[in-house]
Amino acid sequence: MNQLYRLSAFPKTIYGGNKAGVYIYADDLSDDQMQKIAKILGYSETAFVCHSDKADFKVRFFTPTSEVDLCGHATIATFNLLRDLNIVENRYYTQETKAGILMLDIDSDLVFMQQNPPVFSDFIPNQVFDKCFRKIKFHHKYKAQIISTGLREIFLPVSDLDTLNHLEPCYEEIIEVCDKYNVIGIHVFCLDGEVDAYGRNFAPIVGIEEESATGTSNGALACYLFKHHKQKSKYTLRQGYSMNQPSEIIAKIDRTHSQIKNVWVGGKATLIKERTLK
Repeated sequence: MNQLYRLSAFPKTIYGGNKAGVYIYADDLSDDQMQKIAKILGYSETAFVCHSDKADFKVRFFTPTSEVDLCGHATIATFNLLRDLNIVENRYYTQETKAGILMLDIDSDLVFMQQNPPVFSDFIPNQVFDKCFRKIKFHHKYKAQIISTGLREIFLPVSDLDTLNHLEPCYEEIIEVCDKYNVIGIHVFCLDGEVDAYGRNFAPIVGIEEESATGTSNGALACYLFKHHKQKSKYTLRQGYSMNQPSEIIAKIDRTHSQIKNVWVGGKATLIKERTLK
């Protein structure tokens, strides 16, 4: 059986989504070998599926430069693949990650990943981002905030979709801000009338200049919207349009009144090409 697969997670069109590598039966690989594979493959993240004594599977995630605690789009790719290979069925599973043990809800064409309940941290003044993005226009009401549902990120609202699409990122300055605030990246977003929000995700501090679909970020973004904008049980979020890789992510929130109990992020994944590691 092939062990290394290439998939596109969250595709809105045939050219959309975010590419991820998935390596199954990875228990015999060393950390260095995993890192080398992720670097050679060159996607923003590659997932390595291993045996777990604590959950149904253990999944580790590597960018081309380092290991990260969790990756949403690679998780969605992983469990859509495992279902299509008849390794898992349509039911709940658990995965052990460095962000904790998380639930997966698998059905015939979608996978939803549970994220940790949100941790809302500091608001950040707009002027911090003046050097990070040229042509930026900030939202008149909502402010940037650090939120974590497994990974700490800054969520930065801008005025409109045109502003979002024409942002010019300055990666060195983004790295400085991420280092200062101990976050993995900046998720810039705008509200929209057709769907709940459009976003762009920048994480050069871990080797990802921009990503076309970011599962963990959109789960946390749904929490931001729930807390500050509109309380709903389901959010439709789009990303990757400025990269010509249209992506659509669904986030679901389980709540008790105004309290968020669970966050789920999900979508489809399509196989690009099977590849055997030699």
